[in-house]
Amino acid sequence: MPVNATAAPPRASARRGSNLPRVGDYNQVVVLEAIRRSTDGLSRVEVAAATGLSPQAVSNICRRLLQTGLVEEAGKKVAGPGKPRTLLRLAPNGRFAVGVHLDPALTTFVVLDLVGRPVARSVRPLRPGLGPEQVLREVAEEVAALITSSGVDPERVVGLGVAAPGPVDTATGSLVRPPNLLGWDRVAIRDVLGEATGLSVLLDKDVVAAAVAELWTGAVGGTDSAVFFYIGTGVGAGLVLRGEVHRGTSGNAGEMGHLVTGPDGPPCACGQRGCVGEVCSPRTVVETAHLRGIGPLDPPEGLGGDDPDHRDVVGARFRRLCALAEDGHPGAQELLDDMARRFAKSAGDVVNLLDVDQVVFGGPLWEHLAPTFLRIVPEVLRGSVVTAPLHATTVRGTSLGADVAALGAASLVLDEAFSPRSATLLVAH
Repeated sequence: MPVNATAAPPRASARRGSNLPRVGDYNQVVVLEAIRRSTDGLSRVEVAAATGLSPQAVSNICRRLLQTGLVEEAGKKVAGPGKPRTLLRLAPNGRFAVGVHLDPALTTFVVLDLVGRPVARSVRPLRPGLGPEQVLREVAEEVAALITSSGVDPERVVGLGVAAPGPVDTATGSLVRPPNLLGWDRVAIRDVLGEATGLSVLLDKDVVAAAVAELWTGAVGGTDSAVFFYIGTGVGAGLVLRGEVHRGTSGNAGEMGHLVTGPDGPPCACGQRGCVGEVCSPRTVVETAHLRGIGPLDPPEGLGGDDPDHRDVVGARFRRLCALAEDGHPGAQELLDDMARRFAKSAGDVVNLLDVDQVVFGGPLWEHLAPTFLRIVPEVLRGSVVTAPLHATTVRGTSLGADVAALGAASLVLDEAFSPRSATLLVAH
């Protein structure tokens, strides 16, 4: 964070700029962020107050932002005596970003405008048996097709973000033996897709991308702390600490699958029992339902062939189990209630460790779990969070829908291009 000792204290969600002449780029994104965080737009006077920059610096920066099409005028505002002030807001069509969520079951593609709204979307199943080279070739083809069909000017596309199951090697832009993508060890996604698409490519974990989406769209505020639990083929957590996504030393923070939820459950590969990633995986829950005679959970005929572990089969059976629970089936309700309590135990551990004020759930299975989780998790947390007497811990589902990881992948690009980073203030002497 820059330092400006003589400026008035900023608003809680604002970054401070610097009037030093060598940090114009940083100041530009500081101004852009201040405008972005205001739903109704800001006048130049308000931008100066929010950032601590001089009125002249703000005027020059806003002129450049208007010329480059990143902001636009949004009407007038009367603020006391004198002529009305012109409001500025982000220009949605000023820039765009493409996001790809490489899920073990299917690949989701989106194009976002500058304010984080999707303007195009497509989905492709991740066909079993295809190697990484063929999959990435098809990804590049779909990215090009989606940009074309969206009608977006390719020159205004800032880059391509890819969200994938971890672990990731952020230095090389590669996946490192993701458990749910067999055969994808040391696949250089960033370089391969960069060469194939001609776009700048960012790779991050799907849970990190989801957390970035929550921040970029304003669902998590500029000084909030939150844990985002992603529930899909696997489970993971994205962390936001005081308005910043926490990635950890290697970019792989949030691997919470081995948090122990109790002494029971199937054995995990780590040697323990009760690991949330194992006992609460859709595959395990569906297997437990089968052993207890809950059903029928059969998927549509022909889905997945004869393989009961096929991801489409597991997903279909899990959704059917959720439907039974919603219809009042006691056995199905008991299974999902147990799943929710185990997640609540893990959420309580994270909240107590990091003192966050939001617990957010999302992912492709969330909408089916929401009624059960929102009934159970808040109650469990109220009794287990040690900071409950000091502040509330909000429990909610993402407002971004099942595509949150793909939206997050595109948000990675927007965040990298247009969010203030204090590293830009490090000037060589």
